[in-house]
Amino acid sequence: MSSQNATVLLSRLLSLKENSSFHLILDSLTQSSYYLVQEYVHHLKSNKVIYLSFETVSRPHYASEFIDCAKKQDSHSEIILAVQNITKSQSAPAAASLSSSSSASKTLIVVDSLNYIASESLAQFIASIVGSNIVVVATFHTNCVAPFSGFTNYPSSLALVTYIASTIFEVEPLLDPSVDVESLERQVARLKFPVNAHLNDEVFKVVLTNRRKSGRSVIYQFIIDSKKHSYELFTDKSAVENNEEDEELLKDLTTFNLTTSNKQKLAREQVELPFMQAQEALGSTGGAIVYEYEKDDDYDEEDPYEDPF
Repeated sequence: MSSQNATVLLSRLLSLKENSSFHLILDSLTQSSYYLVQEYVHHLKSNKVIYLSFETVSRPHYASEFIDCAKKQDSHSEIILAVQNITKSQSAPAAASLSSSSSASKTLIVVDSLNYIASESLAQFIASIVGSNIVVVATFHTNCVAPFSGFTNYPSSLALVTYIASTIFEVEPLLDPSVDVESLERQVARLKFPVNAHLNDEVFKVVLTNRRKSGRSVIYQFIIDSKKHSYELFTDKSAVENNEEDEELLKDLTTFNLTTSNKQKLAREQVELPFMQAQEALGSTGGAIVYEYEKDDDYDEEDPYEDPF
């Protein structure tokens, strides 16, 4: 997929136009999910927003409904029932005025933290609030310590949500290449935040994983500027430099030319592979096995087992 198509995919996800019902945001102490949620708000039109608050005190200005889940933390069924009552009351007028395929008819549910829900109840909780015209955008804090669970051999909350989610956003700070990442992580673990490290900044990095219905996943890295609401693909300069260094080492190693020029790289990317050609006619033969004989094939008409049909 080209860089233009990648940014289009990101914009469609943020504007709720893509067929994805559960968006998971993985944040940390170095980069909060706040600015990414604001990008959803920027793309909102007439969408209803239900805000499920486990740690947010004040109601956000964009929230149509605000549910204080901290008071109902011991009973997740109360939260689910409150959400279902709101979505049922909103679905009738929305269906009368807008088609179900319209992004403006979708309801956005924002969950500020999934860490307060026990792992054994997490899958049921998410399954109970998602729907055909409902998109759930939930944050999971990766730096939080997982609570003790009485269920042995049960997957962790992080493993569960990353398995269930159809779209995953991993937000990271946009660090300078000279910054030692391991040293930074040790400092942050001790709650020591370096000065001028651009942590929790409005310009940040996002690793997007989007899963199709076929099971295929696409992964892209973006730089998001929440001031200008602009998105561009992230390019790892160190990886590019290492590739150039490898080609420089191969240059004078033998008498053969082992490097590839830019023209050759472009020609290689434009080569249409055989399995891509096969996909163009997929389904045209009704699922039958099709074999095209070539000039060098040895075909015996008298042998009944030679004919694949």
